Amino acid sequence: MPPNPRLGSSLDDYLREEGILEEFQAMAAKEVIAWQLDQAMKDRNISKTKLAELMHTSRTQVRRMLDPKDGNVTIETLQRAAGVVGRKVRLELV
Repeated sequence: MPPNPRLGSSLDDYLREEGILEEFQAMAAKEVIAWQLDQAMKDRNISKTKLAELMHTSRTQVRRMLDPKDGNVTIETLQRAAGVVGRKVRLELV
């Protein structure tokens, strides 16, 4: 049996070779942010409807923001949501 050329490579190496590393990283970051917002909402007993009201936006927009598969959310929207649940958004380039 021929040796596996990917044996010993990292997941990042594999995703880079496939040309999807950046897309995968963006999706993972969105999933984490959506989960953190959802947890903060639960901690403060805030429903999606109430969050939308407090953000002066629609429930549909809140649903999109909390959907890990929907990556089209602005930083401003995330900052408003974070403020409502008593959190801040922190971005950094590494």
